[in-house]
Amino acid sequence: MVPVAAALAASVPAGEARAGGDVRRLPMAEYIDKMKGGWIGQMAGVGWAGPTEWWCKGEIMPAERVPKWSPGAVNQFGQDDIYVEMTFLQTLEEHGLDVSIRQAGIDFANSRYRLWCANETARNNLRSGIAPPDSSHPKFNPNADDIDYQIEADYSGLIAPGMPQLAIELGGKFGRLMNYGDGVYAGQFVGAMYAEAFFETDRVKIIEAALRCIPAGSQYAEMVRDMLGWYAKNPDDWQKTWGWIEEKYHKDPRYSHGLWALTKPGGRGGQSIDAKLNGAYILMGLLYGEGDPDKTIVISMRCGQDSDCNPSNAAGILFTTMGFGKVPERFKSALNPEGKFSHTPYDFPRLIEVSKMLVRHAVGRSGGRIEKVAGGAEVLVIPVVEPKPGELMRSWDPGPIAGSLFTDDEMAKIRVTSTGGGTKIDITTDVEKFAPGWEADGCGVDCDPGLRASWGGRDNVLVTHPLNGSVPCVLTKKVDVPSGGKTRLVMGVGHHPGGDWMLVVTIDGKTAKREIIGAQTCQDGWREVSVDLSEHAGKTVTVGLENRANGWHWETGYWSRIAIESA
Repeated sequence: MVPVAAALAASVPAGEARAGGDVRRLPMAEYIDKMKGGWIGQMAGVGWAGPTEWWCKGEIMPAERVPKWSPGAVNQFGQDDIYVEMTFLQTLEEHGLDVSIRQAGIDFANSRYRLWCANETARNNLRSGIAPPDSSHPKFNPNADDIDYQIEADYSGLIAPGMPQLAIELGGKFGRLMNYGDGVYAGQFVGAMYAEAFFETDRVKIIEAALRCIPAGSQYAEMVRDMLGWYAKNPDDWQKTWGWIEEKYHKDPRYSHGLWALTKPGGRGGQSIDAKLNGAYILMGLLYGEGDPDKTIVISMRCGQDSDCNPSNAAGILFTTMGFGKVPERFKSALNPEGKFSHTPYDFPRLIEVSKMLVRHAVGRSGGRIEKVAGGAEVLVIPVVEPKPGELMRSWDPGPIAGSLFTDDEMAKIRVTSTGGGTKIDITTDVEKFAPGWEADGCGVDCDPGLRASWGGRDNVLVTHPLNGSVPCVLTKKVDVPSGGKTRLVMGVGHHPGGDWMLVVTIDGKTAKREIIGAQTCQDGWREVSVDLSEHAGKTVTVGLENRANGWHWETGYWSRIAIESA
């Protein structure tokens, strides 16, 4: 973690301070309230609209198909629309705001949640050694214009109130892991809207401020200008504006470039996750929602396509303007404060604390300060900076690749690697803690392998998973079998409630035991297994424990103990 003093001493990123030393002042208490509003808005937007994802493609969702809001839907801890940005926050928490793009790539490569599209392609690129920024270059990532960073850029504005240049910088770092050109600008634009939402409630002004943060010659900026113009011309009929969006940003091949199958020019029934098209639906909710939470979410949802991501962004920005205290109770009353965002260390309270820590660093790094006023309350004093957008890039006419590859030392830090047969995770550290002297190989990434404090009623449980249907996860150890007495290998093994797996024990490569570990062979999910090693007395043997697939359905292996016992 970077000390605050170091953050305050860091250089100020590019941008021009306005004449006269203009500053914006934001009480820390107000920052926290609005930042919490932004996070809960994202969760509410995707929670409400989640069931509708891809229901309507190239058509408006009928009003009667809109699901009813349920307060419990706010608990979106397993949503890719939320959990990816937690990895970026963790990188910033651990390495500071000046973290390199290569370290950001290593951390993203090590993430273990499910991904799709540009995110999945980029992570596979990173795991195979293609370092950023090439991990997102269209030569290696045909999904470069997708909405991935647009979905997950909210964090960049929520830790940068009134600091749009920081949102731009973070987009050029984390957004370039998976996106290129308009795909990056989409996230920088979303982050900048959040940054402005701490000081402005007029949605048009928020959009105009964010527009200054992306290259004016980009098609994404053109889309934003179109939306502002169409709204000014037609402020009362969002469905008419939807038709204009459809004609230009979905059907016209000059704007729907067809880099891959899901972004090709389309119409009714045509699926698209292009950043411009779906970005327009974010703005549709913000502009035509009139500042009403329900209306904002529902309009953005009814625009269709990736109809849960877009309401998430729109609601997050709107709820930031409102602040957590003014968010209607129905959107926050059922929040589970102990819920963990998938494969991350963050629950909602820790998320808020990390955001508070990072904003302190951001203010100092941007040339501002934190003042104390009467009663000891803190105020963020933030210089007003005219943002400088990044260079113009077009995914359909990209520049040259950088030729960036991870070094051997960097690859050694990537514990999850992609192979032709599956995605492998290195659980060496966890195995050593659980059973010293044992090693693991071929552990697949599914079901979050590693050491857990408890599972299935037992403490200190090691979780493994086969690499694929034919390659097992194997735990091995060289064992010196004592000459006298009786020696046996003992194991406590368990299975997932939804499946079973094959346990194969080998001694020097020969099968010594083979058993199905499942509901029919276990009691309360567990089974004690032993193998007599006495016939190998006085020898050193290699013992192998295979977690082998038995049909490829919840093949997870659970181990409560592995021990060699002699008597």
